[in-house]
Amino acid sequence: MQRKDYWKKSLAIAWPALLEFFFISIADIIDTFMVSGMGPSAVAAIGLTTQPKFIALTIFFSINAAVSALVARRQGEGDRIEANKTLLTAIYIVIAFVILVDLVMMPFLSPILKFAGSNPETHELSIAYFKIIMGGIIFNALAMVINAGHRGCGNTQIAFVSNLVSSVVNITFNYLLIYGNFGFPALGIRGAAIATVLGTVVASIMCIISLTRKSSYLNFNQFVKAKFAYSKKIAKSIASLGSNIFVENVSARIGFLVTAITAASLGTEIFAAHNVGMNLLSLTFSLANGMQVAAIALSGNALGAEDKEGAKTYGKVCQEIGFALSVIVSIILIFFGRHIFGLFFKDPDIIEYGVIITRFLTVIVLLQISQTIYGGCLRAAGDVKYTLFVALLSVTFIRSAVTLLAVNVLSLGIMGIWLGILSDQASRFICLRRRFHQGNWVNKKI
Repeated sequence: MQRKDYWKKSLAIAWPALLEFFFISIADIIDTFMVSGMGPSAVAAIGLTTQPKFIALTIFFSINAAVSALVARRQGEGDRIEANKTLLTAIYIVIAFVILVDLVMMPFLSPILKFAGSNPETHELSIAYFKIIMGGIIFNALAMVINAGHRGCGNTQIAFVSNLVSSVVNITFNYLLIYGNFGFPALGIRGAAIATVLGTVVASIMCIISLTRKSSYLNFNQFVKAKFAYSKKIAKSIASLGSNIFVENVSARIGFLVTAITAASLGTEIFAAHNVGMNLLSLTFSLANGMQVAAIALSGNALGAEDKEGAKTYGKVCQEIGFALSVIVSIILIFFGRHIFGLFFKDPDIIEYGVIITRFLTVIVLLQISQTIYGGCLRAAGDVKYTLFVALLSVTFIRSAVTLLAVNVLSLGIMGIWLGILSDQASRFICLRRRFHQGNWVNKKI
């Protein structure tokens, strides 16, 4: 296959995933924008729930990453039944963990959010928002695992459509429920949470319907052939891959939580600006995640077919596409960063904090997109112990240490927060790029 053919196939799989994650991030930003009319405390309150929410979702992210990699490998091997058994087993596991997560977290929402940095201005608002989000986590988890299976076999369009519709539903009900438009009740921050859950309800229904299509590689007919059985063997494979990815994600969340708590300690206004900055970072990560989906599906499929050079080439091509996207985003941030923060805040001091954040973002985005794609290729191959090591080193230790030193010792304020984030992204980029180009990852078996 010629280089241009790799580009065509990578783009064909990547574009729906890119748009899917982009619209998810846009919906989050619009959430923040709509709530910003209630003042910086409301923006900060939603921001406070971000890390606890993602910690709760960490187990599901880990399962999803394992499912995508395993389905891609089984498809490459031509084993459709085993690919379907993988998704079916993962669904059972996800349902069990949803029950466990809610039982563990729901009784302790108040102390969790206090630990995350809430204050008298934000505490009750953050509890009201987080309680509703956690109550609807089952819909989010089901949609994610089904979409992970589809992505693994290269079908990124189902995930794109379901999440696009979910985002539209979310935004629509934000408009109706936050301020009470068109006769709907004005529920404030609770309305934003309800809108988010309604979006995930719609996405989960669409994902379940996608499994009824005979044209889908993963479908209910294949589940019937598998007798809807739970496979202990597959569960062990998911656990083997997922456990390392889980520890990697948890270690990353520790670093993220240190950042969030330290930023919250700087005051409501600074934390509100930081939260918008993190939304922008999430938007750039959506592009990285989209390319990572393509890299996992294509590299994993090639490895299943014993095409090791093809797996490397797909990884390089996805990285090239990702780098081009990161340059475009960086240029946009350079010229429009101040204007973007001006959409959320009127206070000139908060906007100046946003300008500082934007300067860091223009560099971080160049590193983030590339390192995410490199990491995706390594995970697709099963090189998860190394990605775990990198997460521990970069996010848990380097990011946390630089953040605490820069803020608490050097008193750099918001600059210190984003120096920590930059140090994390730079170290991850260096470590993952080196591992990818060494090439030994293609010899892993899963």
